[in-house]
Amino acid sequence: MAEVLYRRKRRPAAAAMVDAALGYAALGWPVVRGAAPGEDRACSCDRMGCPDPAAHPMTVAWGVEAATDADTIRRWWTDNPDANVVLPTGRVFDVFDVPREAGVMALARMGRAGLPAGPVAALGSRYLFFVATRSPVDEDEWWSCHLDCVPESVEEMPGLRWHCRDSFVLGAPSLLPSGDRVTWIRTPRDGDGSVVLPDPIAVLGILADASEEFGQGS
Repeated sequence: MAEVLYRRKRRPAAAAMVDAALGYAALGWPVVRGAAPGEDRACSCDRMGCPDPAAHPMTVAWGVEAATDADTIRRWWTDNPDANVVLPTGRVFDVFDVPREAGVMALARMGRAGLPAGPVAALGSRYLFFVATRSPVDEDEWWSCHLDCVPESVEEMPGLRWHCRDSFVLGAPSLLPSGDRVTWIRTPRDGDGSVVLPDPIAVLGILADASEEFGQGS
């Protein structure tokens, strides 16, 4: 009986995952399959001591596999119904990744300043701010942050990570080993159905100040 109930619980969750992947693809956002929490360990991948369990692509070829084709996406999640949804960055959007407290502070300041925040997601103790992608003239203007590297420490922006080219983030409603899910604080589509990705430099200024203040207060 318990096994039957477990299967019933998994079906809606799996349907939500493929529906979300198809929804992102409809926005023109490429997606790839991600690892998921394992049944008896934190991550479903074969890597012992996975550094970021259930928060990375299933294959090392994710960069070339990322797709918006609906048939491809349905096939992927038919084969791996529990797979999380991974969103590559630096293509349609970049993502600023900050501590939750700094994110809450920054959203309040953006509201007071009349600056559109764009899509914002919550991932555990972090907030993810989706912004227009930017190709910097100088490579030193950005740092890539993916799961096989340690984010570069930037003294004036403590705790802030910039996901751009060659990086990725988890998309809602991906499941974390803690049992929590990635959730949207501000959904990608605006009130009129359009997708607004704000200028990254304007958002970066507010996030940098909030991250610095939060870092000094922690």
